[in-house]
This record gives sequence, C-alpha cells and structure tokens, in this order.
Amino acid sequence: MAIEIKAPTFPESVQEGSLATWHKQPGEAVTRDELLVDIETDKVVLEVVAPADGVLAEVFAAEGDTVQSGQLIAKLEEGAVASAAPPAAAAAADSAESVGEPQINPAAKKLAQERGINIAEVTGSGKGGRIIKEDVLNHQAAAPAPAPAAAAAPAAAPAMALPAELAASGERVEKRVPMTRMRKRIAERLLEVTQNTASLTTFNEVDMSALMELRKQFKEQFEKTHNGTRLGFMGLFVKAAVEALKRYPSVNASIDGNDIVYHGYQDVGVAVSSERGLVVPVLRNAENMSVADIEHGVYQYAMKAREGKLSIEEMSGGTFTITNGGVFGSLLSTPIINPPQTAILGMHKIQDRPVAINGEVVIRPMMYLALSYDHRLIDGKEAVQFLVAIKEMIENPAKILLEI
Repeated sequence: MAIEIKAPTFPESVQEGSLATWHKQPGEAVTRDELLVDIETDKVVLEVVAPADGVLAEVFAAEGDTVQSGQLIAKLEEGAVASAAPPAAAAAADSAESVGEPQINPAAKKLAQERGINIAEVTGSGKGGRIIKEDVLNHQAAAPAPAPAAAAAPAAAPAMALPAELAASGERVEKRVPMTRMRKRIAERLLEVTQNTASLTTFNEVDMSALMELRKQFKEQFEKTHNGTRLGFMGLFVKAAVEALKRYPSVNASIDGNDIVYHGYQDVGVAVSSERGLVVPVLRNAENMSVADIEHGVYQYAMKAREGKLSIEEMSGGTFTITNGGVFGSLLSTPIINPPQTAILGMHKIQDRPVAINGEVVIRPMMYLALSYDHRLIDGKEAVQFLVAIKEMIENPAKILLEI
C-alpha cells in the first residue's frame, strides 16, 4: 500500500521551508521512524521520518526546493522489499556522477566542495558504500591538522579557513552562495530591530571575585549532588536577572501596537551559538527554576543546538534575553534586542584589571555588562537601576538567595 509522505505542518510563524537533505533515495528500504529528509525553516530543521517499514517509491521534491506546509514530497510503498534502484533513483541521487566515481549524496558532495575535501579520501557508510553528509563531517573531524607552511603562515590564523577552491595562490577568486533560510531570517530580524526600536545601551562592570570563589568552593559538590550538572556562571546570572526583572517589570514587558504587555512570569532566553547561526531557546518560568535546573537546561539546549534538534516551541516566546559574547573573547559589545522583547543583557569576557577599592588599587577579575533596551518603553534611569541591581547581586551572591 502506498503511503503519502508530506511536509510537516508548520507553525503560524513559519510560512515555508527548504528541502535540505534526502537521507534515503528512491528504491531504498526504510524502517519505521527512520529519518527520510530534513526540511530547513527560518528557525529550525524539521525531520521527516518513515511512518512504516517499506521502500521509498518516489520523491516529488529535490534538495533545495521550497516546500509548503503539508505538501506532498514523497511516497512510501509499505511492506515492499528493496530491489534494484529505478532510473529515477539514479537521477535523484546525482545525474552528473560518472562510472567509477564514488557514489555520494548531493548534500555530501556540496559540503565536500565547500570545505575543500577530496571526496576520494572519504569512506562511505551509506547503502552500498554511498557517501552521506555525516561521512564528510566525520572525515574532516578525524583529519590531522595541516603542518604550518614555513615562514608563510601569519601569527594569528583566521577562525575559518577558505575553501580549497578559493585558496589558489595569486588568483582573485570569489564564490557566491545563497544565504540559508535561517541566516536570511536573522538578517531580516536584525534590520527590523534597528529600524523599529529606539535602542539604547547602558554599561556597567562587575567584580566577579565572589562568584568565582563560590564556584571554586562548591563546583565539585554541586556536580555530585546534581547528577553531573556543572556549576557555571549562567545559572546565577539568570537568577540575578529574574530578581531584577521582578523589581523592574518594564524590562520584562513588551510592546504590542499601542499597548504595553506586562508579563507576570520570567521566560528567559539564552543565546546559543550553532553552525547554522545564533539561536535563542527559552527557559520557561525561570523564576521557579533552581540554579541546577537552569544550568541543566542551558546545557541541554546547547547540545540540541549543535545537533540541529531544537524545536520551534523551544525557541518561541521569551520575555528577556541573555547573551554571553565572553565565551568567544568579546570584551565589550552592544547586544541587539530580540523583539518583541524590550531588553537584552550582554555578558562579556572576565579579565583581570586594576580597580580602586577603599582607596587602594587592586587587581580583580572584572566583567563588562551591557543592557540594550527599547527607550520607547524603558527610561534610562530604570535601565541603569536594573543593571546596577544585577551587578550588586553578582558581587554579593547571598542577595540572590535572600531576594534583597
């Protein structure tokens, strides 16, 4: 019996998606719940799995095609046994492959070309030795680092090397690639913020001595007590932000047309970096979470972000956002508000600096904090007081516990 495979029903905020990768080709056997195809939206990658055992009979959309919610993309022959792949399978796989060349999925071939990987050196793990995207990634991860060229490499290498086809010596070459759907959406939202908000940023600095000493004293006991959850700084920063948001509800509010929406809860978004771009999963009801709950939640979100497993629901909503550019070495920045929120807190690199305490110059581990806020709703006085409240709680963590 033929079963129709359709694109998932997208949420209202998502209009369409791009078919990213076929993990199965026509004529190949599949098992129930086995991954068939990835569909990339402007927020997440959605996975479509097989509804039953059988054979993938036909595909109606190629990699890179735009698909709508509920659109028919393939047919599965339930209970059928795989046989020799039909001509359509070969065409769908890659019509340009010639006899003697390694069999490779289109997505894997594209990735190998972008990263300058010789496909002949990659071992395929797919059916019949076919090379899939994961094989290319695994090959790159296992490859030894290239030896530095004598007297040629600069003192500081760029974070991301150019693809091999762009690194030809003496040539002014370029490569044009389309933005991913998610990167395009990020660009649109950032431009929208700069045009539609009265964004302003206030700064302060915080002495991290007390927090670092607290972490040093209890990190091993904390990890043992909470089943391997590590004690970082984010947990206490979220707790401090929650207490400050309770005192200054405008910072936790949003603007809806001519109305101000005050939220009686604190849903804190934590910016997480992924290969596809910056994503902001949300810690729901953070006011009811312990430090251990927050640390565990942030870790789980980070793992999902790296694997592309975050759901749209996990990234929707949020009343306030925290971003930590310090993990990448940022000393100071002005974070951009995540609409419809009206404020975002930026953490930065901890750096030993001379500061004056009680008339004496001492060296302390200091961090710059930045609060970007929408001046249409939040006055400068309120923004400064909010940031000072966080500073005081971080410099004296007992205030977080006592809620003072």
